[in-house]
Amino acid sequence: MKHDGAWPEDEANPESGLGKRVLLSLALGILVYAALAAWADLDGLGESLKAIPPWAPLAACALSFTNYVVRFPRWQRYLTLVGSQIRGWESFRIYLAGLSLTVSPGKVGEAMKSWLLRDVDGTPLAKSAPIVLAERVTDLFGFIVLIAISAGTTEHLGIAIFTALLASGIVIVAATETGARLALRLASRLPIVGGRLDRLEETLTSARALLSPRELPLATALAAIGWGLECIGCWILVQSVLPSGVGAVPGLGLAEVTYAFALSAVAGAVVIIAPGGLGVTEGLLTKLLGTGYAAAGFGAQAARSTALSVTLVTRLCTLWFAMGIGLVALALQHRHRRALRAD
Repeated sequence: MKHDGAWPEDEANPESGLGKRVLLSLALGILVYAALAAWADLDGLGESLKAIPPWAPLAACALSFTNYVVRFPRWQRYLTLVGSQIRGWESFRIYLAGLSLTVSPGKVGEAMKSWLLRDVDGTPLAKSAPIVLAERVTDLFGFIVLIAISAGTTEHLGIAIFTALLASGIVIVAATETGARLALRLASRLPIVGGRLDRLEETLTSARALLSPRELPLATALAAIGWGLECIGCWILVQSVLPSGVGAVPGLGLAEVTYAFALSAVAGAVVIIAPGGLGVTEGLLTKLLGTGYAAAGFGAQAARSTALSVTLVTRLCTLWFAMGIGLVALALQHRHRRALRAD
């Protein structure tokens, strides 16, 4: 692997212990879902899961993958801004490989993409690492757009407002010269970071280019469109368990489900200690969908079990599907690199 001279070869390598991280993520997910299942009533949950037709999860997975495709041009644009020349299928594989550690606090595991980039064209980690930050910030802005479009109530908008302020604060610090100078001044006083100011300055320079006012609108629009597709996938699952002939149900329309999905995703992202938003996203989405199923005439227990079953399948088709796609892409990328070295 190429070495940029500034970062030790094994420093914080996200691929180190990948298998253990994946197993830990799965174990944590099982624990969280077991607790939720016990809360919702196991028998009722099993019946609700059986009510979901097989085509609905397939449609949701297809929309999730389309989300990755829609957001790929943002990644490619960011590569251009940091000076990387990677294009085509290899770029797409690296982009997808970052999803393999999507079940990590704040999705910081996606920094794996920076290591894969350095392996291919030597792009310094200090330059490419801010791409993950820029993607997360514009994803948050994209969710805020979806919430603003679909909101029919102000009951939970405090979460969205807090997130908007948080994302804006990151942009101000990372994407303005004044914010960068302040960050460097504060970092210089820290015992560990203070000795790495050159790398931090290079990182902030990249972040300033990625999060500039010129770049934010398109990146945010791609995020809103991409995540909007996953909202549609959730809505398909929500509708698939409704009895035929029910018609429109208050609280379960596309706008309401989009609001519930986006707000739950934002809540999971804000609580960064929850890997992939585990527990936080599921809990809020179940609560919001349960209100809709109750309005559709479901009994209290049935509404809760149905909402949880749809939530769990939604997360299977989004969070865990993404992780699976990422692991496949990572394996393909490593096989491709080994083949090139063998030649």
